[in-house]
Amino acid sequence: MTEINYEVELLESSTFKIFKGVYNDFKSKAVKEYKFELEPLEYEEFISAVENGYLKCIVLKENLIPTAFLVYTSSISEAIELNIVHCLGVEDEIAKQKALIEKFLALTEAERQNKIVSYPMLGQQSVFTADIAKYGFKFIGLAVLRFIMGNASSERILENMKLPEKSEEYKIVSYTDFYKEDAIRVIHESFKDTQDALYDSRYKTIDGTTDIITKIVENIYGDFLPEATSVLLYNDKPCGFVFANVTGGKIANIPLVAIDKAHRGHGYSELLLNRTIKMFVDWTKLGERVFSEVNVTTETNNYKALKMYRKIGFKEDYCYPQAYLLPKRKKS
Repeated sequence: MTEINYEVELLESSTFKIFKGVYNDFKSKAVKEYKFELEPLEYEEFISAVENGYLKCIVLKENLIPTAFLVYTSSISEAIELNIVHCLGVEDEIAKQKALIEKFLALTEAERQNKIVSYPMLGQQSVFTADIAKYGFKFIGLAVLRFIMGNASSERILENMKLPEKSEEYKIVSYTDFYKEDAIRVIHESFKDTQDALYDSRYKTIDGTTDIITKIVENIYGDFLPEATSVLLYNDKPCGFVFANVTGGKIANIPLVAIDKAHRGHGYSELLLNRTIKMFVDWTKLGERVFSEVNVTTETNNYKALKMYRKIGFKEDYCYPQAYLLPKRKKS
């Protein structure tokens, strides 16, 4: 059998025109097959992002025709974020994916001395798990749960859930920028030693956590909803947060939930989540702002969190492997 040789290179202007077909094939499958919450960029917007350096794209060609590609970026966070590996059809899919990953690792070798590679293997990409493990990638299982608006069962669970009593020292308010420094502190302390910090190292430092919170409240990760973001106060000092934003036109999201260690074990996360989700439900019923769902992501082995979300009315939709590659430190 004749060995197939692939030409693998960064996407350049000379390839823009013939690359459109394979990109649009990915775009047509992004939501259904790759579980993307949002429609990908239109082709012209994607090319603009590549030209401006926001995204980098590696293209695989067969007989000068692009049949697969990989997209990554390091401009949004401290990690190198591998966004998608897409092949046109399934013929030689594993070999093409292997060629793209090896080119990606070669191009990012210098950056990877100090940066984690983070790769959410959404949808059909999960079939590559065993193959990229050979390159040193490790994995965390993540579950996506959804609270569907208009679902009678979920709304009944939310309405009838037994909430913990709280003493007078505690009260719940909406988020304002006045609480930002406390949010950074509480999120950092809550996440710095968790699995989340393995694939997003920003949680390990105050500066990194500041970057995460700043991008949430400044609408980088979606439209921030300060009114629906619930803050737990103890003697007027913030000690718990449930952040809320919109990642799609009608898709609400809970990106972060955290309670200060001294105030855990009393069900306050459920209290904050109940307030936030009820606000989404009320807005939708009144037509003030209509949502189709609220989603949240947590580790598949975080049984406490899974139980909490089910108790509120969330239902598990699907799971995927979150891959990460630790920095390749230089030998001393």
